[in-house]
Amino acid sequence: MKPAMGEEIVDRSEGFGERLLGLLLDRARLMPPQLIAPLVAEEVARIGGRDVSMLLQDYAQELLVPLPGRKLHVGQPEPIVGSPAGQAFLRADVVEVPQARGVRMYLPLLDGSDQVGVMALTLDAVTDDDRRLLRRLAGLVADMLVTKNSYTDQFFLTRRREPMSVSAEIQWSLLPPLSMSVPQIEVAGILEPAYRVAGDSFDYALNDNILHVAVIDAMGHGLDAASMATIAIGAYRHARRVFISLAETYAFMDDAISRQFGPEHFVTTQLMQVNITTGELELVNAGHPAPLLIRDGRVAQQLESATTLPVGFGGEEPRIAEHLLQRGDRVLCYTDGIIEEHVAGGEPFGQERLIRCVNRLGEEPPEGVRADLRRLSHTLKRARGGHTSDDATLFLIEWHGGAADHLAVVD
Repeated sequence: MKPAMGEEIVDRSEGFGERLLGLLLDRARLMPPQLIAPLVAEEVARIGGRDVSMLLQDYAQELLVPLPGRKLHVGQPEPIVGSPAGQAFLRADVVEVPQARGVRMYLPLLDGSDQVGVMALTLDAVTDDDRRLLRRLAGLVADMLVTKNSYTDQFFLTRRREPMSVSAEIQWSLLPPLSMSVPQIEVAGILEPAYRVAGDSFDYALNDNILHVAVIDAMGHGLDAASMATIAIGAYRHARRVFISLAETYAFMDDAISRQFGPEHFVTTQLMQVNITTGELELVNAGHPAPLLIRDGRVAQQLESATTLPVGFGGEEPRIAEHLLQRGDRVLCYTDGIIEEHVAGGEPFGQERLIRCVNRLGEEPPEGVRADLRRLSHTLKRARGGHTSDDATLFLIEWHGGAADHLAVVD
């Protein structure tokens, strides 16, 4: 039927790129995890691509490790620092490397704003249409990898580069994505030692305009510490989801730990809420080192609060400290394993050394919250002698403010 005079003719045909992505979407729901890679390699081949690799970040955040699979090119792990794949991963942007027979492309696998890894492939030549299609394909592949990760051990085994303790497996299973980025605020966290961490953990959630954050350190080591951390994070999430105040959240966590483990056990914790529109920050500090406020690349001050007892000791209702962030401010939370590690000569690493490391890195061009936190963590580890005898956790927040409503408007 011909359209009536004056009616707009709407082209509903599907382009080549859309057909490729549509095929992946149509099959995603039923796709077994081990078949994701062969299908992606097949799709890349249809646009003239070859030697497809999927590289996943290892748990120590040092390497990008190739995922094995049929039709995939499986080479050696690539270092995050100093390789084209690592550059694409850290900057969350496409890197193209000319070769004798074409162009090697490295595309970040982004699930939301959390970096899963990198997809690499080779094309004879690259056009803007190729770039647009492959960016979208990489985004869809990242979403599938994250979704299917719950159904298989394949991705875990690829990322694990050395034996992992039971307590560390428990802690990694508790964690939210290691990073999150929205226009108003960014966060990133890192755990050390990656394969033996026991009592440290962190959690966050963005509910409307409020970012909720908890950083915890359960006493002891091994499974006892992991068990306490599990209860503490579970209690925190429950309290957060029934919309009670920070003071009430502290009391709820305190009751959960004391009832389950008795009076000799405790968990230090930091609880925060940040209004991502206004920069207003509320803080409860239960036995933790005070967070550092970083402004213009340097530590400006500690975010002081009235420190209350760790959860599990039946402390009084905590007082809420209030601070106001400026655009571009960063807040660095850390557990005592960072500053209590002994260095050469037997003295503790200490907060002053931590601050000097932060300030030195602040003199370099920023690369983003996740990349900068990773760089800080590895710098601190080297400065502490290359080892971590206790759990050492870092959690970084950067506030930008503003609004994101434009993202919900269809152009």
